[in-house]
Amino acid sequence: MNAAPDSPPDHAELDYPQLLDTAMAAARREAGRGHVAGYIPALASEDPEAFGMALATVDGEVFGVGDWERPFSVQSISKLFSLALVLAAGGDGLWSGVGREPSGTPFNSLVQLETEHGIPRNPFINAGALVVTDRLQSLTGDAAAHVLDFLRTEAGNPAIAVDAAVAASEAEHGHRNAALAHFIASHGNLHNEVDDVLREYFAHCSIAASCRDLALAGRFLARHGLRADGSRMLSRSEAKRINAVMLTCGTYDAAGEFAFRVGLPAKSGVGGGVLAVLPGRAALCAWSPALDRAGNSVAAVAALDAFTTASGLSVF
Repeated sequence: MNAAPDSPPDHAELDYPQLLDTAMAAARREAGRGHVAGYIPALASEDPEAFGMALATVDGEVFGVGDWERPFSVQSISKLFSLALVLAAGGDGLWSGVGREPSGTPFNSLVQLETEHGIPRNPFINAGALVVTDRLQSLTGDAAAHVLDFLRTEAGNPAIAVDAAVAASEAEHGHRNAALAHFIASHGNLHNEVDDVLREYFAHCSIAASCRDLALAGRFLARHGLRADGSRMLSRSEAKRINAVMLTCGTYDAAGEFAFRVGLPAKSGVGGGVLAVLPGRAALCAWSPALDRAGNSVAAVAALDAFTTASGLSVF
């Protein structure tokens, strides 16, 4: 039987370079829309029209377009890796101190945290990420270093590093994060000193990496918990659950809209990056610094929307 004219292409015959070109064309049409994250002064000088995108398959092939090898501040994308490292270290008890539900409020909101007695709604809002960082600090003694080491190893790039200027800028202007951390600590939900947790949190959010680096580092979720060397980091169930939380909570309070448009688990950051997962197939990362009101990159979301529409690939 012949396929219907509007049927998606056979996945085995997908032309990834062509799909990335299609995605970049969609992103270029959105170039410059939105605003860079000026509340972090070290990010305010980013070119709002810059764009890059990379795809890394589970078999190790890597494709890219635009500024796909240009490092940028990963910001909240690092929360995905800190969460995975806590769970990999046996930190299942984490879920007693962090929920798994969408917040419906801005990523740095204090209101919900107060009404829910210091238990953050999910690990991807700032309050939840502080709790995850605290647990990783307890498990490893150096949370940011473990996130950095993981990224370097999975991406095969020892040059990935914390951007000291961005970390200092975040610390200097991180009053709301400090308020969140102190409030969580007042409910007994932090095990380390607040200043130590904040330092580690600002450091791993200030890592600079490229779309290529992040796509490669995110493959463990596409590979159902297997690292690049074939060793098992997470069980299939744990990888599934992280992907589920990414789908429902990974793009701030616009997760429903992102799922509607793109249909993939993803984690965004206010540096302009969005890391998405095609379970069993690939990880892909798009980046452009100009953000919408929710804190997601306008052009990167448009690129991912175009990619899944043209390819027929999504989790739905």
